[in-house]
Amino acid sequence: MMTLPLVLRGDVRPFIIIGAGRVAERKVMTLVQAGADVTVIAPQATATIHRLADEGRIGLQQRQAGEAEEFARGSLVVLASNNAVLNQALAESARQQGCLVCRTDATADNDFIFPAVVDRSPLLVSISTSGASPALTRHVRQRLEAFLPQDYGRLANFAEQLRERVKNLLPAPERAAFWRRWFNGRAPELILARQAERAESETDACLDGRNNNGEVWLVGAGPGDPDLLTFRALRLIQSADVVYYDRLVGAAIMDLIDPAAERYYVGKQKSDHSVPQDDINQLLVTSARAGKRVLRLKGGDPFIFGRGGEEIEQLADHEIPFQVVPGITAASGCAAYAGIPLTHRDHAQSVRFVTGHLKNGSCELPWEELVHPGQTLVIYMGLSGLPHICARLIAAGMPADTPVALVEKGTLPDQRVHVKTLATMPDYVADTDIQAPTLTIVGTVVTLHERLSWR
Repeated sequence: MMTLPLVLRGDVRPFIIIGAGRVAERKVMTLVQAGADVTVIAPQATATIHRLADEGRIGLQQRQAGEAEEFARGSLVVLASNNAVLNQALAESARQQGCLVCRTDATADNDFIFPAVVDRSPLLVSISTSGASPALTRHVRQRLEAFLPQDYGRLANFAEQLRERVKNLLPAPERAAFWRRWFNGRAPELILARQAERAESETDACLDGRNNNGEVWLVGAGPGDPDLLTFRALRLIQSADVVYYDRLVGAAIMDLIDPAAERYYVGKQKSDHSVPQDDINQLLVTSARAGKRVLRLKGGDPFIFGRGGEEIEQLADHEIPFQVVPGITAASGCAAYAGIPLTHRDHAQSVRFVTGHLKNGSCELPWEELVHPGQTLVIYMGLSGLPHICARLIAAGMPADTPVALVEKGTLPDQRVHVKTLATMPDYVADTDIQAPTLTIVGTVVTLHERLSWR
């Protein structure tokens, strides 16, 4: 590493900017945001630089800088003119006067550089390639901007205010252990979830050494593609002590879990419930009471045919703290990846979700209600019962030539979309090897699949 990243207070030393074009403007804006004392020297300037000068936020000297320019010792000089010869001369002169230099036209001749900054004040994250690839720097900054919620600034402010309390209450040898315990506890997550009162309570308990209560996170993992996880889901997945996961949670998402976390498979499929639902509910309660951060990881969305409501009822009855993080449900994810809009002005003005597998193992639905013009019907978990479903819909009055799409392994790399009609789908399913998970979409929106599917 040939450069050393440091955090510099913007108001300590003056900045002199030579040049007032677009490149200089970007530097000026960065410095103004940092509260720096900025003077711009250039015969002409952009409208933004003129506005900042008119507002009194920077100094502007509209003249041509000379090679014998004088700088106050200790100044930070940014050379952003389009005259390389002048920049070289000013760089040599500024250094002789005890200044540090940044040349925008010659990164190899820099004493300091401007990193890209992710601002979650008072938390700042700087990214730099030492001038090697500004495009890569911007790319990484954009990724971090998306990954770090704005509320990290709230977390940083909370931690700053907490420092004095920790100093007053704990002897120096105990403080580092406290901060490890606190940041790995529930309070930071509660702050990010904007639950300030609970965060204060958890912090008080941590200071008193009595924060041994756990919490359950009911998290939707989406339809399969890990890129469809929400940021909060990813953060909790990576923070859990123990994980109870379902069959529809794929390997790519499981790889995101902390290797040190305990993992328990509690998935269900037809005629094979590895762990009964009542036992799952009790496992969540028991693990939370043991002081663990418990992740209940479900495919899709926990509240859409995911039995999430049953699980949090049990948690509420036992006064176990919990969070629910929604996920992209299979209907949205699979339809989008298959190029089938669930609603469309020319085809469907409403959409209805039903499950093809009911609690008692039957598939008895209000068939007449499901036959409705201008409606898309989405059937979860209906592969084995699809012949029965098609027959009952036709019997209830739905046209036999109504298009049907069966989305197999939706959003995953091996996704397949099978398009038939109510009349032809049963024989097709019988003659074709189709693997769960699947989702069935019924309605004229299916006709858009060929034109709108991803290429």
